[in-house]
Amino acid sequence: MTYQECLDYLYQQLPMFQRIGNAAFKKSLDNIIALCDALGQPQHKFKTVHVAGTNGKGSSSHMLAAVLQSAGYKTGLYTSPHLKSFTERVRVNGVELPQDYLIQFVEEHKDLFERVKPSFFEMTVALAFKYFADEQVDVAVIEVGLGGRLDSTNIITPEVSLITNIGFDHQALLGDTLAEIAGEKAGIIKPHTPAIISTKQSEIAQVFTQKAKQEQAPLYFATDTLQVQPKEQRLDGQVFDVYRDGELWLSSLQSDLAGIYQQYNLPGVLQTVLLLQERGYIIPESAIRQGIADTKGITGLKGRWQILNDRPLTICDTGHNLDGIKQILAQLEALNPKQVHMVFGAVNDKDVTTIMQLLPKRYTYYFCQAQIPRALPVTELKEKADLIGLKGDAYTSVAEAIATAKANAQPDEVIFIGGSTFVVAEIEEL
Repeated sequence: MTYQECLDYLYQQLPMFQRIGNAAFKKSLDNIIALCDALGQPQHKFKTVHVAGTNGKGSSSHMLAAVLQSAGYKTGLYTSPHLKSFTERVRVNGVELPQDYLIQFVEEHKDLFERVKPSFFEMTVALAFKYFADEQVDVAVIEVGLGGRLDSTNIITPEVSLITNIGFDHQALLGDTLAEIAGEKAGIIKPHTPAIISTKQSEIAQVFTQKAKQEQAPLYFATDTLQVQPKEQRLDGQVFDVYRDGELWLSSLQSDLAGIYQQYNLPGVLQTVLLLQERGYIIPESAIRQGIADTKGITGLKGRWQILNDRPLTICDTGHNLDGIKQILAQLEALNPKQVHMVFGAVNDKDVTTIMQLLPKRYTYYFCQAQIPRALPVTELKEKADLIGLKGDAYTSVAEAIATAKANAQPDEVIFIGGSTFVVAEIEEL
């Protein structure tokens, strides 16, 4: 098998949420348990940190991995979906999974796949656990794919569980209320295992308190202890002062992640570091500062308020649900742009109308669809936009929409590319 043949086999044989959506989601852990049993239970051969949440779980996972790696630990990082290459999903010390390892894994276990019939995601999680075990990582940061309780990653026994912001996303699978969604995320809280909630959201705090009590798990709302105050905002990053119990703890903490929403992720990340220190991990302040200052460089994180060009200022962001889009729009407005040219696409299982009603009517829009079956057809997207009163044209590809935005935008205007992770994934210069 070549690498491409291997990918073709996986994409064709295994139901893939990234491509087809809800039909690929298995509401059971039976398949991942069967896969890992057959592989010798690799998930129990290394330490883990488990990260769930609606928004911020990817950035938080990358920041934690960067801090642990900076502290000298051999660190695994499992995230999804990938933007450019499948191998981005599985990294050790920032280095992507070798293509040869994937080929060998698939060739060796084809019979197992045909017997268990896993989803693409279940296979990938099993692959990641096996690779981290083979690599003998000291610790791996494991990002939940969707939800928590029934997510394939939820067969680990972590050192600590971290849950970031809870918002509306994947309601068809996780529930229609914030409390129901929070209940699914709280499913990663394990018996006697510390759990951290990044931001205390008063309307759902009780969901986590009850679950933690049930599991006899120590529970920490990070914002009760840690206050993160933005100090300086730059296009390529930002600076924070961090207070712990009211006392200045980390003065002028540099971050290379420029999204203003990172201020909501940092309390959870830093509280997790403090708990790991309590559990015997040696993580000096210098490692915290290095990891947060160079998260992108250390881990290869892409697509989070990423600057692609200066004139015109061109930015992309993978934020794709209600809360994510609100944060993006706030940050775009903070630039005081003369005009924003927005390249926008969506997937067909999102409440796109509600999201689009947030979009400013004064922007110029370039509607498009990503090259995946789950993409919302651009004709439908354009119809919804017309009803709301958004001005713009439809383009058959992301590349065409971007090229037209570039041709139209003046040097002192702004181009933004987003609406869906899969639109960002098709940016050539990413």
